[in-house]
Amino acid sequence: MKNAIVLCSGGIDSVTTANYVKKKLKYDSIIILFFDYGQKSIFMERKFSKKCAENLSSKFIEVNVEFLGKISTSLINKGGKIKKLSRKDLKNTKDESEKFYVPCRNAVFLVYALAIAESIFTRKKKKYDIFVGFKQEGKESYPDTTKKFVNSMNNLSSVSCASDFKIIAPLIEMDKEDIIELGTKLGVSFKDTSSCYIGEKIHCGYCLACKLRQEGFYWANMKDPTKYKSS
Repeated sequence: MKNAIVLCSGGIDSVTTANYVKKKLKYDSIIILFFDYGQKSIFMERKFSKKCAENLSSKFIEVNVEFLGKISTSLINKGGKIKKLSRKDLKNTKDESEKFYVPCRNAVFLVYALAIAESIFTRKKKKYDIFVGFKQEGKESYPDTTKKFVNSMNNLSSVSCASDFKIIAPLIEMDKEDIIELGTKLGVSFKDTSSCYIGEKIHCGYCLACKLRQEGFYWANMKDPTKYKSS
């Protein structure tokens, strides 16, 4: 049997990754791993991560790392004015994206995932691969979403764990529109995903995450099923 742990935030990238692992790579047993790190959008993220687990007949595990939110300087965790972006603002998003960076978030998440994988291996002798929905954003990539970061975490796994648990980022070279096209082929219901940084039940339509979501559907030439307050 092939077993996988998929880190999931309920967004387009991670939900598509989970479906890819189950339907394309044919993994038999999947754990959907969700993190509470004090994010303002936790209600919707949790809702759609659980929905993803339900749709794939997978186990859902939630890990509390709220301390990460307490030390974070990110607008994902903290109050502060979020700029209302227009499409033309997406030509250069470096300054805006930096406002949402959570220090070492993915490193923390992956260490927890490795710990879970090692615990299962120790108790049940079942080996789990770990999947993440990272995608590269060119020069604007966060340092913990790059190929170099994934390779470094795999090196850490090889020297620190009881077995060689692989960390895999199958979508890392894709653009958002490519991921949407792949998700569509896999039968992903994108209305059951959430991207917004604001944290309300309806996407705001103007934060960086919402704008990138809209652009993905535009360039994929597909109807965006998302409800937005504004656009």
